[in-house]
Amino acid sequence: QVQLVESRGGLVQAGGSLRLSCIASGSIAKVNVMGWYRQAPGKQRETVAYIASGGRTNYGDSVKGRFSISIDNAKNTVYLQMNSLKPEDTAVYYCHADLLEVGSWSGAHDYWGQGTQVTVSS
Repeated sequence: QVQLVESRGGLVQAGGSLRLSCIASGSIAKVNVMGWYRQAPGKQRETVAYIASGGRTNYGDSVKGRFSISIDNAKNTVYLQMNSLKPEDTAVYYCHADLLEVGSWSGAHDYWGQGTQVTVSS
């Protein structure tokens, strides 16, 4: 059974930095894409950033230039380095993976972590 386990978020002051990590564990044949999404109270879930196993990245407009995503394919782990944090970055951050399980006959599927709270104080 595949699981995504996120590192603990936390409370940080505006302008500060925080690094999140997410490990995909289980019987994984191939990871296609891993990424991060976030949801603030009363708002829809939005894309933060995602990265393909080959290294191609995509960022949400609100985090471009401040956040950086990277992946360790050998460890099935994705990292999100968040710099110059703003109060509007406060949200629950969810790890996502599009991956293929060993023995799957139905192709790759989406998996989600449980979410980790990031709070940025002004």
